[in-house]
Amino acid sequence: MRTRFLPSRTWSALAIGLALNLSLFAQTGTETKPPPEARWEKDIRAFEAADKTNPPPLGAVLFIGSSSIRLWRNLAQAFPGHKVLNRGFGGSEVSDSVAFIDRIVTPYKPKLVLLYAGDNDIALGKSPERVFADFKAFAIKIHAALPDTRIAYIAIKPCPLREKFLDQVKTANHLIQEYCTSDKWLLFVDVFTPMLTKEGRPRADLCLKDRLHPNAQCYELWASLVRPILDKYDPPGNGGSQP
Repeated sequence: MRTRFLPSRTWSALAIGLALNLSLFAQTGTETKPPPEARWEKDIRAFEAADKTNPPPLGAVLFIGSSSIRLWRNLAQAFPGHKVLNRGFGGSEVSDSVAFIDRIVTPYKPKLVLLYAGDNDIALGKSPERVFADFKAFAIKIHAALPDTRIAYIAIKPCPLREKFLDQVKTANHLIQEYCTSDKWLLFVDVFTPMLTKEGRPRADLCLKDRLHPNAQCYELWASLVRPILDKYDPPGNGGSQP
């Protein structure tokens, strides 16, 4: 992404603004819910309070996104030898992570950021193009401040509860995967394909009883797909982990 982000702060600001405007333009319908700051302020302040009492290490691997990240409570055990930090807040959308980059991403100066979000977006009526635009805004905003940080997008998972959205999920994943493969600073983790049956339906055995969230077996699968990325871009031995 070095060729995309000019050193001038002015150009960086213009790029961020353009991506955010495209993100809004791609949305169909009118959003009436409160802004991210109103919905998630309690969660973000809790992270900031925890940072004051137990400062996280700089240069760690940051996991951020919706409840599938928040509920991934054994990150330290899943990725031994890596400094990992969980900043998931349940129910969030990609745009919510964009809104809080300045507060729970850039202060940590992470070496690698892994984002999981998107299925809430689509279930709430956002188009695949909007999800893609929001991810672009996420990547642009981070790289404007941290040009050497790699970003990995964990594909939107298929789940039985939201099977009717499967086509939209496929489209969003495809758009984001193509974007990631065009840039060495972006990575795509395909958890979607192995979470399908031979018939192409969501695997119920990988979800909790709510038929929505990953179970322990699913997190083991995700870890097996994420671990090679961490081992490559954050070689083991950096020491400790954060919850």
